[in-house]
Amino acid sequence: MAVKYPVSRPWLAGQELAYVTETINDGWISSQGPYVRRFEEEFARYNGIAHGVACSSGTTALTLALRALGVGPGDEVVVPEFTMIATAWAVTYTGATPVFVDCGDDLNIDVSRIEEKITSRTKAIMPVHIYGRRCDMDAVMNLAYEYNLRVVEDSAEAHGVRPVADIACYSLFANKIITSGEGGICLTDDPRLAEQMAHLRAMAFTKDHSFLHKKLAYNFRMTSMQAAVALAQTERLDEILAARREIEKRYDAGLADIPQITLMPARDVLWMYDLRAERREELREFLAAEGIETRLFFKPMSRQPGYFDPRWPSLNASRFSADGFYLPTYTGLTEDDQAYIVGRVRAFYEAN
Repeated sequence: MAVKYPVSRPWLAGQELAYVTETINDGWISSQGPYVRRFEEEFARYNGIAHGVACSSGTTALTLALRALGVGPGDEVVVPEFTMIATAWAVTYTGATPVFVDCGDDLNIDVSRIEEKITSRTKAIMPVHIYGRRCDMDAVMNLAYEYNLRVVEDSAEAHGVRPVADIACYSLFANKIITSGEGGICLTDDPRLAEQMAHLRAMAFTKDHSFLHKKLAYNFRMTSMQAAVALAQTERLDEILAARREIEKRYDAGLADIPQITLMPARDVLWMYDLRAERREELREFLAAEGIETRLFFKPMSRQPGYFDPRWPSLNASRFSADGFYLPTYTGLTEDDQAYIVGRVRAFYEAN
């Protein structure tokens, strides 16, 4: 059966088309176009942060942040076990080593286990707000203060969670709360960090554009067309977050009394509606046949071939990964859509 309810779908109901059309009509389609700066300023203002640096993806945002903070070969960065692999890859891209910390019952990094992983080589901590749940940033920032570490917030899944770290990084991929198709942005209150990230994303050109490059840099730029979409999305972010809160409430109410379903803790903002289920794979196959797409939880980083640790089955992250998945979650999901999805979940367990 064709997918009627994809796991995610962008909601493009604002000025996206008008803004993109303007970039095309004006000819300012590259990273030099005015929408890049407009998006950076508006997204930073929305979050109460001084500077925004737009880039080509959430992964490149993390990489720029780590490079700007001086992370490199010989350094270690504390990273959650339970996350999308891009978090760890960004550390590896710099030549540093990710050091993994298991998750708590909310799937976020277990802050009580971070201190035991800090060594003389630790340079930074990179917490992730999993599925829109805010990590305990007070505890993270206190540890960073005690050990003189830097903090990069991976907020790829958490637009609307107010940042507090040295740098916060967001993804704008098509399945995120707001999108530009592909893209990312870094937020910081430090003007020197912002300048350095902007320098690194644009091939580290000198001010006279002499084609002499004094450091290894990247082409991680965002186009004005992408920024036009991102700006239109940012303008309606409060509306998008409010709609998603209602989606979360409806799923909570509809699934609460199914004995085979375990609901997860509330989210500060809803990226994906995650849950745990008995006979998960059978349920997912049943839902797929009914046109309902789902996605599995992340695998522990220590299970990944590039970071393999044979102790991975003992991790809390492994326990959640074994039976967790998420349902379709997008801003345009209607009450009727959710009633159908919840009804199909109920039908599976009632028949089995």
